[in-house]
Amino acid sequence: MTHHDSVRAQLHAIEALMRQHQLWQDNAPQPDAFASTQPFCLDTLAPFEWLQWVLIPRMHALLEGGHALPASFAVSPYYEMALEATHPARAMMLVELEKLDALFSGDDA
Repeated sequence: MTHHDSVRAQLHAIEALMRQHQLWQDNAPQPDAFASTQPFCLDTLAPFEWLQWVLIPRMHALLEGGHALPASFAVSPYYEMALEATHPARAMMLVELEKLDALFSGDDA
């Protein structure tokens, strides 16, 4: 499996988990929500909205366009802070996000 295939598979796993926990939305946020200058659009989007409407589509666009993927990044630390400890999907989501992060750190998690 190529690196691109691994990233694509992990993005699908994250989406599936979000759908399983009814976190996937049918309607996009208002266009002005995407104009945020804050990391993760934290002033305009909820954490799961950013995953669904920003990260996942942008990563798929890079993959489909055959573009270079980021050399390194990590999103799980943000979600460790942003998701309440009592959120029912928190532990599972952190595992999946850490797997995504590992694909960009050279770690074989």
